[in-house]
Amino acid sequence: MKQVFSDFSKLIKFRLSFTVVFSASISFLIGQKMQVGRNHIPSIDWGNWLILIVGGFLVTAAANCFNEIIEKDLDKLMSRTKDRPMPAGRMTTGQGLILGVFMAFLGTWLLGKLNLETGLLSVFSILLYAFAYTPLKRKSPIAVFVGAIPGALPPLIGYLAAFGSLKAEMFHEIDYYIAGILFLIQFVWQFPHFWAIAWVLDDDYKKAGFRLLPTKKRDKTSALLTFLTTLILIPVSLLPTLYGFGGYYVGGLSLIAGLIFSWLAFKLLMNRELADAKKVMFCSFFYIPAVQLGLLLNFIAQ
Repeated sequence: MKQVFSDFSKLIKFRLSFTVVFSASISFLIGQKMQVGRNHIPSIDWGNWLILIVGGFLVTAAANCFNEIIEKDLDKLMSRTKDRPMPAGRMTTGQGLILGVFMAFLGTWLLGKLNLETGLLSVFSILLYAFAYTPLKRKSPIAVFVGAIPGALPPLIGYLAAFGSLKAEMFHEIDYYIAGILFLIQFVWQFPHFWAIAWVLDDDYKKAGFRLLPTKKRDKTSALLTFLTTLILIPVSLLPTLYGFGGYYVGGLSLIAGLIFSWLAFKLLMNRELADAKKVMFCSFFYIPAVQLGLLLNFIAQ
């Protein structure tokens, strides 16, 4: 039984799925808090929050499952992935497909119960991640750009889910800014995040023919682009404060986190050492939840 749970966790990439759901749930709570402030709803609807968490988790798990089905033979070649259930032979692709389709339909149905837009975005996310990003990983570094789109959809999905039927009188002009900015922060963040991971795992990725670094190798240009995207992230992360919904504490937190992120990326540019890439990678893991939690705490305090 322990092996079954372990295999299922690897199949759906549990930690990644959890991170996605965390991002969406934070945005949902921000959107709900906006509605409470406008008296559209008396209090946060925790039932809908739970639906978002379960539905979002299932949709993300399904996308990861389809990704592993497509890459089963490639996963056998890499040390990092060869023990996943399908490449290791503990699960057939047919079994994986049945699980993936079931999770995709159930997750989409649940998210569709919140509103149509949320359901449609979840379907778009699955298709783009599994059937565009996945095959592109072996063809071109443009895969990172394509993958960053579904990767940035969770905060947008979460924010839209907070508005239920999305009646026109409930959705104000500021909501378009908030939804767009939440998407943009996570979108830009993914470039240094992905490229730092690709730098660390480049030797393993090459076994499967994956081309995720900007120049396809660990060189100065790849390091420079990683550094530049951390610089771009700083003004993008300050947009919540500039548009008046983030507060100065959030701005300060985002600025400090962004400067640390950029400093580590600058050291990678200067040294181009594996140890520096690992520091950028680990910093990226903490950056996005820290900024999102800051935004949520700011809304709660209002």
